[in-house]
Amino acid sequence: MHHQEKPPEDNLTEPMEFVLLGFADMPHLQWFLFGLFLIIYIIILMSNGTIFLITKMDPALQSPMYFFLANFSFLEICYVSATLPKMLMNLGTQRRRISLVACATQMCFSLIFGGTEGLLLAVMAYDRYVAICNPLHYPLVMNHRVCIQLVTASWTIGIPIMIGQTYQIFSLPFCGAKQINHFFCDILPIFRLACGDTFVNEMLVYILVGSFAMVPFLLILGSYTKIISIILTLPSATSRAKAFSTCSSHLMVVVLFFGSGIITYLRHNTRHSEGTHKVLSLLYTILIPMFNPMIYSLRNKDVIIALRKLLCKLFTH
Repeated sequence: MHHQEKPPEDNLTEPMEFVLLGFADMPHLQWFLFGLFLIIYIIILMSNGTIFLITKMDPALQSPMYFFLANFSFLEICYVSATLPKMLMNLGTQRRRISLVACATQMCFSLIFGGTEGLLLAVMAYDRYVAICNPLHYPLVMNHRVCIQLVTASWTIGIPIMIGQTYQIFSLPFCGAKQINHFFCDILPIFRLACGDTFVNEMLVYILVGSFAMVPFLLILGSYTKIISIILTLPSATSRAKAFSTCSSHLMVVVLFFGSGIITYLRHNTRHSEGTHKVLSLLYTILIPMFNPMIYSLRNKDVIIALRKLLCKLFTH
């Protein structure tokens, strides 16, 4: 057991405030980064907001697939808003302090929204599975009540788990340094501030959160294995292309989300690569939510038509 001697009280007292270092190692780029991330945040709000709006307004986009897409777009706004506004404030004011409660709240919401995203992607994969593998029963299986139940479960099932994980992490004693070498309160940088041996705590968090992430990933994998096997049995190349086009955009989003998350957290033992961890975190917390609406709209004719209708209405009035 590490730290047999009791550390001095000054070093072991729980800090009421942390300092989010963010990109403090690039002092000459602070305003450039502020402008860049502000533009990205506006793009995320507008693009995901537009997808959400057209899926609610356009009569042609009232199928379960677009109901799930509307929820996914709203979730992306929530997910980014858990971290990006605080980062913008830190870049703009250069006051990087964050209270322990605010830090725990930020971590909790980012974990909840991240977990919800994985579950919602699994629900969307199941929707495509039913649509392609069982098209005759699709309206019956994916009725409005089932869709609402699936979305509600995606939003709520992870809340108690993530609150419990956040409580466990912030129940640890923190020694001396209050500096978080990250742009938001993420699990790994917080563990590095804790006193003593945190191996057991880290393993517990990774087992529970990892299991929570693996369940939707395996469901998605199972759904797409079945989808691809069905698509390959279709008689004509045209029908195969049409069937694959309905799920290709979702598959791209799944690869980006789970791929970046897995790469980020498999690197947790390399303490010297904190800069790499920040870059990878930027990818899955900010850049992917910016690209997702483009992926869904550019590869979906119905969404493009609905966007054109909306633009025509805006410019003709």
